[in-house]
Amino acid sequence: MSAPHPDTAVHSMPENGQERAQALGHIVFNGVLLSVFALLYFRAESLPASMWEPLGSGSFPKLALGVLMVFNVALIAQQAFRLWASSALPHHSVRHWLWRHRLAFVVLALFALYTLALPWVGFGWASMAFLLVTQLALGGRGPRALIAVVLVSLVFSFGLSMLFGDVFNIILPPPAWQ
Repeated sequence: MSAPHPDTAVHSMPENGQERAQALGHIVFNGVLLSVFALLYFRAESLPASMWEPLGSGSFPKLALGVLMVFNVALIAQQAFRLWASSALPHHSVRHWLWRHRLAFVVLALFALYTLALPWVGFGWASMAFLLVTQLALGGRGPRALIAVVLVSLVFSFGLSMLFGDVFNIILPPPAWQ
């Protein structure tokens, strides 16, 4: 006899328990995003200066990250009210929530690896690996799908690098060995 699939247990959870689990998950997720955005906000000051930016090279990233942080705080506050108004979580509900959102966590982990690899292997290679692995994790694995995955990865990694370098004269991060 096998154990029930985690998805079936979540759907049998009482509605109030599901609401509390979702609220708690959204609070944790938005808290993590808020921390990452805050870190990037303060790192934006160290971007190299550009003669094209009268406000400084970090002004647009700081504006975008500031807006994202405000959205995260608003979402955390909204979910905190939902959490406060709901009853206690049923047993194993956090594990079930994690199972249901496993692909989102896989993509976030892959993106973290991508950002860590970017300075060493450059935009083209890091983007190629990120896109290949992410598409394989999320999509089909048949022969036609694999061809599409490789083509999309090539176009949106090395193709974008060539487009920005040759047409817009913007050099994306090169590999450390160049």
